[in-house]
Amino acid sequence: MDHLLFLAMTKPLVQLLEQQTFTDEEAARLLSLTAPDECRQLQERAYALTTELLGENVYLRGLIEISNICTANCRYCGIRKNNHAVERYTLSEETILACAELAARSGYGSIAIQAGERRDPKWIEWIADLLKKIHARTVNDALPSGLGITLSLGEQTYDVYRYWAEASGNPNGLRYLLRIESSNPTLFRSLHCTPGKNEKVLEHRYRALEDLRRAGYQVGTGVMIGLPGQTIEDLVADIRTFERIDADMIGMGPYITSNGADMVSEGMLPKAQLMQLSLNMIAVTRLMMRNVNIAAATALETLEPNGRIKGILHGCNVIMPNITPQQTRSSYQLYDNKAGCEVGAESNVLVENNIVEIAHRRLGLNQLGSSLRWHTRTGT
Repeated sequence: MDHLLFLAMTKPLVQLLEQQTFTDEEAARLLSLTAPDECRQLQERAYALTTELLGENVYLRGLIEISNICTANCRYCGIRKNNHAVERYTLSEETILACAELAARSGYGSIAIQAGERRDPKWIEWIADLLKKIHARTVNDALPSGLGITLSLGEQTYDVYRYWAEASGNPNGLRYLLRIESSNPTLFRSLHCTPGKNEKVLEHRYRALEDLRRAGYQVGTGVMIGLPGQTIEDLVADIRTFERIDADMIGMGPYITSNGADMVSEGMLPKAQLMQLSLNMIAVTRLMMRNVNIAAATALETLEPNGRIKGILHGCNVIMPNITPQQTRSSYQLYDNKAGCEVGAESNVLVENNIVEIAHRRLGLNQLGSSLRWHTRTGT
């Protein structure tokens, strides 16, 4: 047995969990935990560290899925360009603004704007105009700078990122989520091996993340957990990539198949195994990245009814309730049986507060909830 692996496997778990830095072998051991008592120890340490570093607040990002039109053909995704069975939509400007105003009135503090990937000039201009109007309509006494905004609109050029940043009107609440999905080049290629002008290249994704940092965003990334062919070593490498990028926020969740995608025949992990691996990944990312924001993905709720609660208990400090109008939610199915499609369109802070209270946290209402890692790095 390799010496480092031997040390990682023989060190008492209670001692390992108190470390501030971890070898790859130690991280792999933690990710691989399955014994209930050991998983509980990992969970409790991640929760305690979150409380110690970030306090008790869980921050809201009201999710608005503004369009499912996409120029990309990512094999895992239910709204990929070649899925002709899905009904395509783009929300009207007034509908989006109404969702944003609802979030501001309800104390959300921030929203997340998500869509399929487009790069045409008309779309770029429309997003910029939309950001200006959201800012103008959401400045109030509780939010003197308006809502914080997280964009998740795919790979763009630096000039586009900068243009949208200038339009947002709230530089301290400006974020962008661009997931890498996997840092393993072979896995990444297998997820995106559809040729064409928008074919995905891992190096381009890394360049886009660098461009986002230069353009002034809080930078978010993440991966899918439990991909076909993925190993524990791949997940360790993913966390090392988060460290190398110096990500401010992490958005990741379990891989769930989609009938509208191209990977159904490759299957997925059994739900219980996938859930534990996902929770381990959240907790280990918290231990290794420490002061980042980590979102409790909706996909956790798809695996288990209390999935987001478990995410918070394992170190998440952000939740993203869907405030998209109900009539379009079923058309934004990135994966099958997505949780929340049956819920009404209204933002219900009471529901979210109940979720947070069960995890012995509190909602950070009317707060941007920006990443402590970003605050520390920028001195903001």
